[in-house]
Amino acid sequence: QPTSHGALQTVAVAVAAALAGSVPHIARGSGPALDHMVRRVLTVGFAAVCFQPLYNSGGFGDLTRQGPYYAALLLLLLALTALCDAVLAALMARARTHHPFGPLLREELRALLGIGSAVCATGAVIALGVAVAGLWALPVFCVPLLLTHLSFRRYAAVRTTYGQTIASLARATEIAGYTPPGHARRVAELSRAVGRELGLSGPDLTVLEYAALMHDIGQLSLVDPVPEGATALLPVAEQRRIALLGGAVVRQTGVPAAVAVVVERQADPYREQPLPARIVRAVNAYDDLTGEGAGEGAGASGALSALERLRLGTAHDYQPEVVESLARVLSRGGLTSGGAG
Repeated sequence: QPTSHGALQTVAVAVAAALAGSVPHIARGSGPALDHMVRRVLTVGFAAVCFQPLYNSGGFGDLTRQGPYYAALLLLLLALTALCDAVLAALMARARTHHPFGPLLREELRALLGIGSAVCATGAVIALGVAVAGLWALPVFCVPLLLTHLSFRRYAAVRTTYGQTIASLARATEIAGYTPPGHARRVAELSRAVGRELGLSGPDLTVLEYAALMHDIGQLSLVDPVPEGATALLPVAEQRRIALLGGAVVRQTGVPAAVAVVVERQADPYREQPLPARIVRAVNAYDDLTGEGAGEGAGASGALSALERLRLGTAHDYQPEVVESLARVLSRGGLTSGGAG
């Protein structure tokens, strides 16, 4: 049936719903996520502007009488709206993190295959339900959606606790005096940034981060600590032995087996390594070479000297693309001592 409301009314309803949804956050004192709210309103506005004027003017009249063509048109509109949402999400993440736009957009587009498809399908089913059962269809559909949302929140809390447990376990080498304070955290943060630069996303980034946090855990099996924990300065055979010891420890912690593989193979020649292991090896070496005990100097000069040593090792030890990605990440964040660029 023809409708009389336009795109502005659709946007106004979306804004009112977003404000109502922010009330619980304000009551808890946390405040709503403004960028997320703006993104949702803009996405709804895009769909409304594309669809509502033509529908109200009867521009879809011929297509409405031909179900398959009309359904194809709606699918095209959903795809364009999902693409708009992905572009907005990537732009906001770019402004917040200063990471390259390309990898961020690729990550958002990959996510569309999962959550994006579910959102589009749910919206279409609710629209059809309202057409048949009236507005009573809204609470009927919203109750299971609310339960799904609560279940997801519990799952997210479990994942957060899991990550905190791994971070605490990674600090065991620092507490025992085997590695400098903050080393594992610096390597993990820089590895994640390099991974994004190289196009990793989702589960691959999680494996990379966990492996970077636990890459030095094999040192706990050593009788004599490595000076300053700088394994990159050790002979290759000793690096591999520590890596294998670390992999054995990681396999007993219950983390995914892919994390243990990265830890075990971080000292292998880069042509024999998976990409996460190549990243961890290069970033760990950079942090070791710019650490307090490396004797490389401080500030930008020490960081540049460390990058030069990594470039000299690209024939066997470090993948050239990883080293150059590391250099780009550091150049955007500034070159500072201690690997915290």
